[in-house]
Amino acid sequence: MKKQALLPIIFLISIITSAQNVLKSDALYADQTPMEIKLSYSNKEVNKNTNDTTFIKTSMEFLHEGKWASIDVRLRARGNFRRAECYFPPIKMKIKKDQYKGTIFDGNKTMKLVLPCKLEAENNDNILQEFIAYKIYENISPYHFKTKRVNIDFTEQRGKKTKNFQLKGFLIEDDKRIAKRHEGRVFERFVHPMGMDHTTSVHVALFQFLLGNTDFSTAYQHNGKLLYSDKKIIPLPYDFDMSGWVNPSYATVNTTLGIKSVQDRVYRGFKREQQYFDQVRKQFIDKKPELMEMVASFESQFSEPKEFQNMFDFMNDFYEVIESDSMFDKIIVSKARTK
Repeated sequence: MKKQALLPIIFLISIITSAQNVLKSDALYADQTPMEIKLSYSNKEVNKNTNDTTFIKTSMEFLHEGKWASIDVRLRARGNFRRAECYFPPIKMKIKKDQYKGTIFDGNKTMKLVLPCKLEAENNDNILQEFIAYKIYENISPYHFKTKRVNIDFTEQRGKKTKNFQLKGFLIEDDKRIAKRHEGRVFERFVHPMGMDHTTSVHVALFQFLLGNTDFSTAYQHNGKLLYSDKKIIPLPYDFDMSGWVNPSYATVNTTLGIKSVQDRVYRGFKREQQYFDQVRKQFIDKKPELMEMVASFESQFSEPKEFQNMFDFMNDFYEVIESDSMFDKIIVSKARTK
């Protein structure tokens, strides 16, 4: 067979293999039952001011299909603000292929582990609130990060002493997995928001408005990534803990936007043709029963009922705005940015 004839076959095989790898690595996220894991490390060691290539090594035990197993993982703290402010800094986790192969983590070389920030009564509820935010966006846009809840038996090493914590957390897939899923690639150059896909950009902006989140920049990829797929540049939002939706004790207010609380909503999206606003608005309204039911399904899992109720009321306030023609035009469309 000639070399030219082999090329299409080789290309087809590579596509099939890539798709199989993505499907295999989706197994972790398919079951939304929280996974039990055990970790032990020193917060002081993981929190050291080192560069992004410096990781500590430890083992992670996990319960899957009724059996405990253990794999070696490498961890580092991420996020300058959280590293300075949080007792439990959020973690970037790497797993070598010889460790994840054949396990439920197969195909997940890199993940983020989101942990509570402070030693506070509502810390686990804050984690649940942020996780629900990811699930909302998963229902809105096909371009989203997949997540997996975990219950963490965490042993903190303090010199010769140890202290144990029972924490809620969740894992976030790596952006390269999203790129594979959509046959694209991660895009790491500056792009003005108006150069990004219009529909997805309004998805992100209206979703961030729902959350009352101003701690992001699509242009500078602050708490967001860009995906290049199907000749479009697509924004991917993440990290929602500083939002009014979560409303944690450590949240800081961007007073330059004329707000006094993180629960004061400001639309941060850019001007687009009216059709995109109308299309995305309709999608949010059409999905209201489904989204409200999904959010309500988590009520019994909150430690503090007021934490759930505040979040649920906050979502109702969002729908009051977008279900009103006059309010939607006044608060969203007319406030869209031009620079």
